[in-house]
Order: sequence, then structure tokens, then C-alpha cells
Amino acid sequence: MKSSFQTRSAPAHVADVDDELVRVRSRSQRALSRGDTRRALVWCGTELLTERGFQVTGIDEVLKRVGVPKGSFYHFFASKHAFGEAVIQNYVEYYARKMDRIFDNPVRTPLARLHDFVEDAKRGMAKYGFRRGCLIGNLGQELASLDDAFRLQLEGVLLSWEQRVAACLQEAVHARELPADSDAEALSRFFWIGWEGAVLRAKLTRNFEPLDQFASVYFAKVAVRRTTPRSR
Repeated sequence: MKSSFQTRSAPAHVADVDDELVRVRSRSQRALSRGDTRRALVWCGTELLTERGFQVTGIDEVLKRVGVPKGSFYHFFASKHAFGEAVIQNYVEYYARKMDRIFDNPVRTPLARLHDFVEDAKRGMAKYGFRRGCLIGNLGQELASLDDAFRLQLEGVLLSWEQRVAACLQEAVHARELPADSDAEALSRFFWIGWEGAVLRAKLTRNFEPLDQFASVYFAKVAVRRTTPRSR
């Protein structure tokens, strides 16, 4: 069975983290409301943690970038740990909007939507010179062995992403892009295990090759299983 995904008409790109932060920071300090200050802090944290990680990102750098005093930070967050949890939740909500726009696109076939997801991620990594990857994957490697609360929060995020892609792959089964006996949940789990590794490798190599190689193998050998003729 051949894959029917197409590469044209990719979905519109969602607003980037920097775009949101600039929009908030463009207002004067006097005009910042309580909600805007918290929002600016969280978006700045999302930017820095995605690029550098949790341990090496200092609160002082966040405050300097946003332009607020330290007292403002502790007004909103009891600790750096609480700030990290807020940053993760913010990233999850941002990524959910991104995934909704890609996977709910009615003019694309299910497998084409998954392909669009790959291409969207490639554009995002290239935009920032491959310095940023997946915040969840980054923090998972950094914090999973240090903090159970973070570990459980991050694992929950990955499980929700697996469910999102599994639903897309189940649609592909119904659309006859995949064989009827395909295990959408297993295929989705395999996708995320491989994809997170490919993103990490792309940060190291600073090129698309790991992403393209994984996607090529996944679509050709895993997501689209060809029926082999029976031997007589």
C-alpha cells in the first residue's frame, strides 16, 4: 500500500514564542497588568528553557529580559520549581494549538497532516539555528532523574501527544491510508520515541538530516506497511 501524503499546501505557521514575548514586552512597564507581567515571565522562561535547559537558566536573566524586579517574580511564583511547572504548562498549551491547526486541517489527508507536522518542526528548528528543540524532551533528559513531580508532568505531556498522533493514525486507517489491522497507538508511540531522538540529534548536528532520515524510514517502513506476496 502506498502512502498518499502530499507535501504541498502546508498549514499556516502558528505564532512563535518570540512573537508572543515581543508583543507583551512592547508595552511599557507602567501599562503592564498583573496578568501581562506573569505572561511575559512565563513566555521568557519558555524561550530560555527550550534553548538552555532548567538548571542553567537563572531567574535573574528572566527578570532582566522582561524588565521587572525580583519581587514581581515571587509575587507570581513561590519558587523556581513552580515557575518551571508554569513554563511547561504554557508550552503544552502553545503546542496544543499548533497540533490542532495541523491535525485538524480538513483539506489534508491524515498521513499528510503527520508529514506537515514534521515539516513545521523543521521550519521551527531552522529559524533558531537548531539551538532549540523540544522543551519536553529537553527537560525530560535533564530533570526526570532529579524530580518526580517534573517527571510525572512531562510523562503526562508525552502521553497526550501520543494520543493526538494515534487519533490521526486511526483516521488514516479509516481512510485506507494504512492497513486495517494497524495498531495506531503502537505506531504513535514509536513515532514519538524516534522523533524526540531525531530532534535531539538535529540540535547536535545542526541540520535536517536526522529529522529527514527518521521521517523517511517511519513513513516508508513503519507507518505504511506494504503487503508482500505470499510464497507458493
